[in-house]
Amino acid sequence: MYKVFVNEKKLTLSKYPEDIEKKLRFEGFATLEIAVDLLENTSCPSINVYGENLDEIWEDFTHMFKVVEAAGGVVKNQNGDLLFIRRLGKWDLAKGKIEKGESLEQAALREIEEETGLSELILEEFLNTTFHIYTERNGEKILKTTYWFKVNYIGNSTPVPQVEEGISEVSWKNESEITQEVLPMTFQNIKLILNDYWSLN
Repeated sequence: MYKVFVNEKKLTLSKYPEDIEKKLRFEGFATLEIAVDLLENTSCPSINVYGENLDEIWEDFTHMFKVVEAAGGVVKNQNGDLLFIRRLGKWDLAKGKIEKGESLEQAALREIEEETGLSELILEEFLNTTFHIYTERNGEKILKTTYWFKVNYIGNSTPVPQVEEGISEVSWKNESEITQEVLPMTFQNIKLILNDYWSLN
């Protein structure tokens, strides 16, 4: 199953129908175009497109967009707090585009270091992949695929936001701060990856 966010609304691609109100049986490319259009242009909160050949559905879906790959991490310090960045009023996790020739792991560590100024990072296991769609200023539709890792921070430096990337704050948050401050002001994908992280701990 794939979960893709379109304007923070969920498109689920699956083999079998999901238990949600709006479902479309996959009957080719047009089904996917209709699903994305409904999420972008109506009040429909979520849609499920289903069909037996999930690989075919996903391949058709990715051909609708320019795919941009990124990597990032859920960074934990020695107190058990998690690291968040604040950009344009939203809390997020450090991540960024994978550069040519980089592995996913290298990209995740480089981006965390660039966006937060922290370097004593130990990359642990792969967590999961998230997907969301956005439109560039030139009208081109992008499917952003982000690969997430568990990362431990073993230093004691103060994080520094990468202001030229629009980051206004970098902050360690404990569990109650995450619940009260971060979750109400973050993206659906970030909630997903935090759930994945907590389910492993």
